[in-house]
Amino acid sequence: MNFFTLLPLLLVFSSCSLLVDNGFAVVQALHKVYPELQSLENNGTEIKQLYRTGFHFQPHRHWMNDPNGPMYFKGIYHLFYQYNPEGAVWGNIVWAHSVSRDLINWKSLKPALSPSKPFDINGCWSGSATVLPGFKPVILYTGIDTQNRQVQNYAIPANLSDPLLTEWVKPDNNPIVDPGAEVNASAFRDPSTAWLSFNGHWKTIIGSRSEQTGMAYLYRSKDFLNWTKAEQPLHSVPNTGMWECPDFYPVAHFGRFGLDASVTGNWVKHVLKVSLDMTRYEYYTVGKYYPMADKYVPDNTSADGWSGLRYDYGNFYASKSFYDPMRKRRVLWGWANESDSVQDDVSKGWAGIQAIPRTVWLDPNGKQLLQWPVMELNRLRWKRVMMIHQKLVTGQNVEIKGITAAQADVEVIFSFSSLDKAEAFDPSWVDAQAVCSKLGSTAQGGVGPFGLLTLASENLEEFTPVFFRIFKAETNKHVVLMCSDARSSSLKDGLYKPTFAGFVDIDLSSKKLPLRSLIDHSVIESFGGGGKTCITSRVYPTKAVFEDAHLHVFNNGTEPITVEYLGAWSMRSACVN
Repeated sequence: MNFFTLLPLLLVFSSCSLLVDNGFAVVQALHKVYPELQSLENNGTEIKQLYRTGFHFQPHRHWMNDPNGPMYFKGIYHLFYQYNPEGAVWGNIVWAHSVSRDLINWKSLKPALSPSKPFDINGCWSGSATVLPGFKPVILYTGIDTQNRQVQNYAIPANLSDPLLTEWVKPDNNPIVDPGAEVNASAFRDPSTAWLSFNGHWKTIIGSRSEQTGMAYLYRSKDFLNWTKAEQPLHSVPNTGMWECPDFYPVAHFGRFGLDASVTGNWVKHVLKVSLDMTRYEYYTVGKYYPMADKYVPDNTSADGWSGLRYDYGNFYASKSFYDPMRKRRVLWGWANESDSVQDDVSKGWAGIQAIPRTVWLDPNGKQLLQWPVMELNRLRWKRVMMIHQKLVTGQNVEIKGITAAQADVEVIFSFSSLDKAEAFDPSWVDAQAVCSKLGSTAQGGVGPFGLLTLASENLEEFTPVFFRIFKAETNKHVVLMCSDARSSSLKDGLYKPTFAGFVDIDLSSKKLPLRSLIDHSVIESFGGGGKTCITSRVYPTKAVFEDAHLHVFNNGTEPITVEYLGAWSMRSACVN
């Protein structure tokens, strides 16, 4: 690639080369339309900055939901996402398109796909991108046709020599997958990234349901144009309802490196993730894929259903992963929806952010995934403060001063000398969220609750605690509960302020528990146990904003807790325009 080929690319990114400072959505049906709230001019509404994030991806204005078809192509990361160009509520959905060199700083391009043809005139919904041999990217997406059926279409770049892939073409031989008479045409969407099998057939899965049985239909093709449905789904589970945004990919038994979707073998496991339309959260399983039979069989190490493992136990939905061949990793994107009201979203002029992209790999125990923010995020760190060997007795909290607490990255290692004071664990406590709601962060326990008070006001009228509590089970093992509790996050009424929680499967023989929290004005992403359990919370404080936000470590357990190490960084703002 010569200089003149690179020049347009350099110009596009020049503005991002410097870092500068700068009804409840969670329970509503995703596809509810508000025609009275749509406007190209956004009714003149000023875009309000109070809760806008500094280093998360979000458009300048309007509604955003699912990440679609993220991919790496010729040195550039591409993120497509569901976007309403006419308002801050769902509707008028197009495939918006942004590009980046580092997954953190982004430049917006014009939409890649908009409703325009009979096979998608009523909507260009979610899908995926696949890079075919010869560096030829293809988008697979769900279109809503003239009969309001969900059909699967493809789009290709108009100019492969354009490194930004600015223009996309939707050929007239679409749709390439029709639901036919045997498939529910109102529940047939979100084709996955395709993989190439040993016999030269391309394969993809599409989310669906049959009555209340959720399923991933499998389709095969020799040429990526003519697709045939397999006799049996790749996998299905009764009583899980509609499966949205299915994702299917291999992970290596050992190591952090990622794998292309087409890799198979005895040295890999496979992950199947689905987004549950009935509950508005996701779950995944780890298991074995049998390419000859095109069947996926989950391991028996976790539940295959509503109570299964989740990427994230908070505001995180419609996720999509991709293989990054440059850094040999698998990267996960997820939508963090708002928890305020529709009226709030219209007032502030925007709704929806993307969680920080995460690297994912298989835990050495082989039973679950580990997740961690991509390494590029660390480039935004500045102005670090540290705390070493700080003891916290019962009821004590200590403020972390010297950083911008409303926009920060915090890594901490807690330790304890004994687990003898751990409370008894009730075996009926299978729902971590219910346990967290019952016990909270202020009620005194044995070993915990201890953790962080994030986005706290000066007098603690508002705060969002992210914390651990350790219990002793009848088997003489210990159970670790991790919570992110938004109930005290804001004095404002009319917000959805849930407790989010998950159990952390971690060996406590070292008597240490690590936690990392990314704090960004209206979102707190937390990674417990080195990425074993992750929770994203959306919050809207009224006092703990900008320079009036504070950060504390705390302990409300009778067992003294030591902050072995804490590193907290103010975070620069990313460039997203």
